[in-house]
Amino acid sequence: MKKSLFLTFGFVLLSLTNFYAQKITDGATLDVNGLSVTFNILNKEAINVGGKNFDRYKVSAGVTNNSGKSINMRMATAPQIVTNIALVEVNCINATGAKLTSKKIELKPKAHNLNVTYWAYNKEGKYESSVIPVIAGYYLDPGDTVNDTAIFIVPQGETPDVSVRKLK
Repeated sequence: MKKSLFLTFGFVLLSLTNFYAQKITDGATLDVNGLSVTFNILNKEAINVGGKNFDRYKVSAGVTNNSGKSINMRMATAPQIVTNIALVEVNCINATGAKLTSKKIELKPKAHNLNVTYWAYNKEGKYESSVIPVIAGYYLDPGDTVNDTAIFIVPQGETPDVSVRKLK
């Protein structure tokens, strides 16, 4: 009884993770809550990995903010490491990940860089100013587009089976 309940719960959880994903094909554009996501196959070639034949696709994906409002992510005042800033995930379901290739593309907003001047003593003991670039946050204004490319390796004879989901 416990085993079947656990399997049922696991199945429901797995189905919910892809519930909001939408399929996208080569050259298509999807609207995901005001973000236009495009996907294109740039190049295809046949390769052999470990004695097996695969198709290697170079792909590009882009997201354009058509929501009419800016997307802003401000950083906190304390130093922090930010890893979850992606807006949209373009996931290749049948990608193998062989030869350290990608299985997905995460489209992230642009970094908002500021130059910060600080004062410190140099090696000679002289007090001088220096400038360091600091990321203050991330943004995507209305009409702005961000693009990225990746390599997907899929079984021979298959095309990339790609889905898109909004993360933020």
